[in-house]
Amino acid sequence: MPRQPVALSLFWRTFFYLAILLAGGIVAWVQTLRALELEPRAVQMAQQIAGLVDLSRAALQTADKIQRVTLMKSLAGDAVRVAPQERGDRHEPWEHDRFSQRVAQELRTSLGNGTLVARSVNGEPGLWVGFTIEGDRYWLRTDAAQVSVLTGSTWMVWIGIAVLATLLGSAGIARLINRPLKELSFAASRIREGDLDSRLDENTLTSEIREVNMGFNRMARELAKVEEDRAVMLAGISHDLRTPLARLRLETEMSVADEDAKRNMAQDIDQLDAIIDKFMDYARPGETQLHTVHLAQLVDREMAAMRDPQSISIASRLPIDLAVLADETELARVFANLFENARRYGRNADTGSAEVSVTHNRTGPWVIVSVRDTGPGVPPAKLPQLTTPFYRGDAARTAATGAGLGLAIVEKAMHRMGGSLEIANAADGGFVAHLRMRRAT
Repeated sequence: MPRQPVALSLFWRTFFYLAILLAGGIVAWVQTLRALELEPRAVQMAQQIAGLVDLSRAALQTADKIQRVTLMKSLAGDAVRVAPQERGDRHEPWEHDRFSQRVAQELRTSLGNGTLVARSVNGEPGLWVGFTIEGDRYWLRTDAAQVSVLTGSTWMVWIGIAVLATLLGSAGIARLINRPLKELSFAASRIREGDLDSRLDENTLTSEIREVNMGFNRMARELAKVEEDRAVMLAGISHDLRTPLARLRLETEMSVADEDAKRNMAQDIDQLDAIIDKFMDYARPGETQLHTVHLAQLVDREMAAMRDPQSISIASRLPIDLAVLADETELARVFANLFENARRYGRNADTGSAEVSVTHNRTGPWVIVSVRDTGPGVPPAKLPQLTTPFYRGDAARTAATGAGLGLAIVEKAMHRMGGSLEIANAADGGFVAHLRMRRAT
């Protein structure tokens, strides 16, 4: 059996598209905000530090050398400190990223190109700015934490929170968007299963959904009316055709003296009655009730019910405990049609009778039952048309006495039970039908 392709539901497609769109928007805005924040923040920080340097320089310039020592001690705080530069001071350049480069550039523009800017002096971290007063060199130190932008880890935390909110919001929006479509899909599946009373809300606020629901409800009402008319028509056809056939058979038995003619006329009447049965089976309403069915018992019962056992032999290799979920009446009709199809069209050229084998294969939650004959098979080009109502594959089939509905009835019944039918020519000759049904647990 062909593997079904993996497909996403409409909810997940909508969710992924919304999530990708919103997450991309968040990343773009974060990058934009970082770019817009860096330039003005760097200029602002540099101007504040340059102002501190200018104030410190002005205070130290107005004091003599003895008062300078006292003034520097008074400025020795946690936030700002002024200290003289020593000949052996070791410092590390301040510039290590784009933001620090912009701060250092702005400080040199304000204080002079020879201004030293360091991020540590003698192993002590901070923002150190070197300046000169009357040939003496000094350091002004500030806390480096006050001169920084948000770190990468901080940005990642906020981006993570935003992405999580985006995913939750996308799931909620996708659920709201797809709720009317889910209700429509559920109602359509109920219609397909034969529940023609399914209706959708026609008072929803969305105009497009309201129009779709109104159209769906009109369609459901029309289908219910068509189904009702069909049931009445089928009952009338069955009664109106079978009543004259019964009278005709009675008159034939009583009035025809020739036994051969009587037998042939009776066979024609039986054939007409069987064709009516086929029409009724194909046009039967789609209600099915699935329950556990033991396949071996059902197949044995249909084998015993064959009208002409001399022209067909059936070998069933189904285990006694093999069970599927199906409608027993529908499944019996499926096997009856397959056996009848084999009896008519699958006869072996050597023996003149149809030899049929029934086998099975388990694949996960499914059971595949194969019904195969040893007849001439079917031309590959005509296989897809065999389930078309009233189609017969070749001249011999055209001359047969069937209605051309057997495989069409089988396919329709399998679909009603949630299964499927696949037909093919067997590799070593003959025709085979594969019935795919859900296994009963």
